[in-house]
Amino acid sequence: MRIETIGNATLYLGDCREILPTLAPCDLILTDPPYGLGIDGQKQSENRNPKHNRKAHDFLGWDNETPERFVFELMRYKSAGQIVWGGNYFTDKLPYPTKVWLFWDKGQRGLTMSDGEFAWTSFDFPSRACTVNRVELQTDGAEHPTQKPLKLMTWCLSLVPSAQTICDPYMGSGTTGVAAVKMGRTFIGIEREPKYFDIACQRIEDAQRQTSMFEQPATKAEQHAFAL
Repeated sequence: MRIETIGNATLYLGDCREILPTLAPCDLILTDPPYGLGIDGQKQSENRNPKHNRKAHDFLGWDNETPERFVFELMRYKSAGQIVWGGNYFTDKLPYPTKVWLFWDKGQRGLTMSDGEFAWTSFDFPSRACTVNRVELQTDGAEHPTQKPLKLMTWCLSLVPSAQTICDPYMGSGTTGVAAVKMGRTFIGIEREPKYFDIACQRIEDAQRQTSMFEQPATKAEQHAFAL
C-alpha cells in the first residue's frame, strides 16, 4: 500500500475493501463506484467538432462488475452521510431506499449516452438537480473514462456544508479530492489503479497549490488577536 499526503488530503493506493475498514469515520462519503458496464478501455470516439472527441483509455478491468453489497454497508458505517453516484445501478445493494436523489443533467439530448445520471443519498433534504454540460470535462482535462465534472462534485459538497472530512473510496482521477481541497475541506481518497492514483495525486497537488496562492497571510493585527 502506498500513502501520499498532500496538504489536507491523504491518498491511498490500494483496494478500498481492505483500506476503508482501517480508517476513522468521516463526515461524508462522496463517490462514483464502477457501474459494471465495461466502460474502461473504450475506443477513441470521433466527433465533427474535434474538441468533443473522447480519447481512448487502457483496459484495466475495473468496470467489469459493481461493488459487493458489504462495500455499501461499510461506506454507511464509516461515514455520517453518503452520496453515491450511479445509485440506480446499485438499488439491490444499497443499505436502504432513499427519498432524496440527486440528478446530473448533462445538458445534451439524443446522444447514445444517458441524458443524465442519478446519485443515491442518505440525506433528508429535497431532491436536487444540477445542469452541467458534459463538455465541461474537456475544460477539466478528462483523464478517466467515467470522470465527473468538477462543477458537479463541487455542487454536491455545497449541499452538505457541515461535512468537513470527505472520503472517496473510488477516487479515480481525483475530482472529488480537487473539489474538497478547493473548498478547504479535508479529503481522504482511495484508488486501486496506479495510473489513476498518480493522476489524482497530481491534480490534487495542483489544486492545493492554487488554493494556497489565494490564501492571504494574516495581518499583524490579526496575528496579535490570535495570540491573545
